[in-house]
Amino acid sequence: MSDKTITILHLYSNDMNIYGDRGNVLCLKCRLEWCGYTPEVIEYNQGDQFPSDVDIIVGGGGQDSGQDKIKSDLQKIGPKLRELADNNVPMLMICGLYQLFGKFFKTADGEIIKGIGLLDIETYGKSERLIGNIITHSEQFGDIVGYENHSGQTFLGNGVQTLGRVRLGAGNNAVDVSEGARYKNVIGSYLHGSLLPKNPDIADFLIEQAVKNRYNEVVSNNIDDGLTRLARKVALKLPR
Repeated sequence: MSDKTITILHLYSNDMNIYGDRGNVLCLKCRLEWCGYTPEVIEYNQGDQFPSDVDIIVGGGGQDSGQDKIKSDLQKIGPKLRELADNNVPMLMICGLYQLFGKFFKTADGEIIKGIGLLDIETYGKSERLIGNIITHSEQFGDIVGYENHSGQTFLGNGVQTLGRVRLGAGNNAVDVSEGARYKNVIGSYLHGSLLPKNPDIADFLIEQAVKNRYNEVVSNNIDDGLTRLARKVALKLPR
């Protein structure tokens, strides 16, 4: 590793970290090391001081109770997160934090949990849970494999692009075939699994953008993803 550090901020690691979402942070950490950079991981939870300088921000899923716990704190740091997104800082938000990066999440009981409006999306809680293996096709990343488990159904506005189109599974909702959302270098998705170990092209995209922002250089990537490719072949054949 070199003396070039890339800082990863793990957002709400205590309350928004289910279905293996911490694996996304571990994947980024390992791949940064393999590319010759020194990763620094900072965990941010309610009441912490938001760091002044970060390169990648990662957040995971949580139950409705977890979203309720962090909602006030998220509103406090929302302006900073929107500023970072507008300045092209790469972010990956999964499930619950994907929802709260939008305008709001209306639970099945009718409670409205306000989001920070970074993504032009709205989410509505439904009685039906969308559960199972999922394959989404992205023009940039190819087939994205993962596992979804959510009762919230998300609908995209005009201010975001979809991450991809669903080939197997439900995705954002039970109405269209969209999955996830993108704004600049921010990616939101319902895919657990963890997402990044199964989809290293997305991990490398986040790393490349962070390195470009920090050091204005191109990442030299000689990682052997042979085992990952074999695992993906198996995942692509799994039933719903």
